[in-house]
Amino acid sequence: MIVMPQPDEAVLARRGEIVAALRQFVPGEGVIDAEIGRRAFECDALTAYRQLPMVVVLPETTAQVVDVLRYCAANRIKVVPRGAGTSLSGGALPLADAVLLGMGKFKRIHEIDVANRCAVVQPGVTNLAVTQAAQAYGLYYAPDPSSQIACTIGGNVAENSGGVHCLKYGLTTNNVIGVELVTMEGEIVRLGGKHFDAGGYDLLGVVVGSEGMLGVVTEATVRLLPTPPGARALLIGFSTIEGAADCVAEIIGAGIVPGGMEMMDRLAIQAAEDFVHAGYPLDVDALLIVELDGCGAEVDHLISAVESIAGKHGATTCRASQSEAERLLFWAGRKAAFPAVGRISPDYLCMDGTIPRKRIGEVLLRIKQMEGQYGLRCANVFHAGDGNLHPLILYDANEPGELDRAEQFGQDILRLCVEVGGVLTGEHGVGVEKRDLMGAMFNETDLNQQQRLKCAFDTEGLLNPGKVFPQLCRCAELGRMHVHGGKLRFPDLPRF
Repeated sequence: MIVMPQPDEAVLARRGEIVAALRQFVPGEGVIDAEIGRRAFECDALTAYRQLPMVVVLPETTAQVVDVLRYCAANRIKVVPRGAGTSLSGGALPLADAVLLGMGKFKRIHEIDVANRCAVVQPGVTNLAVTQAAQAYGLYYAPDPSSQIACTIGGNVAENSGGVHCLKYGLTTNNVIGVELVTMEGEIVRLGGKHFDAGGYDLLGVVVGSEGMLGVVTEATVRLLPTPPGARALLIGFSTIEGAADCVAEIIGAGIVPGGMEMMDRLAIQAAEDFVHAGYPLDVDALLIVELDGCGAEVDHLISAVESIAGKHGATTCRASQSEAERLLFWAGRKAAFPAVGRISPDYLCMDGTIPRKRIGEVLLRIKQMEGQYGLRCANVFHAGDGNLHPLILYDANEPGELDRAEQFGQDILRLCVEVGGVLTGEHGVGVEKRDLMGAMFNETDLNQQQRLKCAFDTEGLLNPGKVFPQLCRCAELGRMHVHGGKLRFPDLPRF
């Protein structure tokens, strides 16, 4: 059971005053205080957990964001930033005593800079819209999470989103080169930019993946890449999970870096094929989608090499796309896997952990054993090339106890990821979903150091509290020094 911080009754008692003040900064329909309007923001894509925000604010300008944050900082009011609400970890889950700051109206593309191969965009621009705006110049934006038609750049920055092409072209952190950030105190900070690299500490690297806990992004400069001259995809079916997993490891071991390499198990294959009719084989236990890109001769050579490796590992079917339309159809099934699974189960939890590639087969077999232990089905569809798992645990929230069992099942999967040398999250973030598992991966010293970094940006802990860290700590508690009788202990020691 996820427990959030207790609401501050003193803040709730001032709700009317707070709403009135916010309306001065964001006029018109930019402040939503009626319950029916706030209901649309009560959760993100982790719909198992819901909480009405105290008030919703939808600014349109950076100046409005500055005013809202300054007011909230001065009055010690918590703020939860929100993008498109597609987060699967509860990163945008509201708090009952907090302002929910929605950035959906920041949807302008300021510039497509062809000479510098970058785009300057507002955080409410959808991921796919960046590529669509750059297509005319033969450029595109590489990160492509499955929700790219809806998820926004600001949320991508917060969660360090990836997608099917992150194996070769990197996650958001590898493709964002600058941000404009507003701190909790209302200070506008620019990190990075169009230049190749920035001197000093890598603060941009700190902000990407910080889950809205360090500041509010109001602009991002993203890297654009030349569209590959050609690309083809292979559908490779295997009679065993182990065969597919071993094939993945050998492809990478051979020095081949596909544009994308995805894996689906039997349940996910059947659900996706019934939904999209992509031509997936239904008589296999595992399916690999391997995309090779580059010039024509290079792609043909790589396809031949991958086919040879697949044959060595018992592939029962291997089919290469013969047209761009067919390549896109292959990917359509994978991209629609999550909604496809939603057609065969009333509810599901989408987990997100990352493991070493060589342990894929072992981990999937242990997940299969857990299905029997918990009496719940699990469909696996994931980024095989970088070991980023997305187990979909199927359950029915209307059946007593099933959500609890699904949560326990998911926690065991994430503990398993850490046990085999992996990490708790690959691209969905920690949010509230994995918050209480952080101790499985980090010790107290690690967590305290991470919280000190947050304190450097947000001294009062007002930005997105209750997320990521298992325990709320004041900054003073993390850096306190005991003074007795006006004297420090060990006064002879140098202090920094």
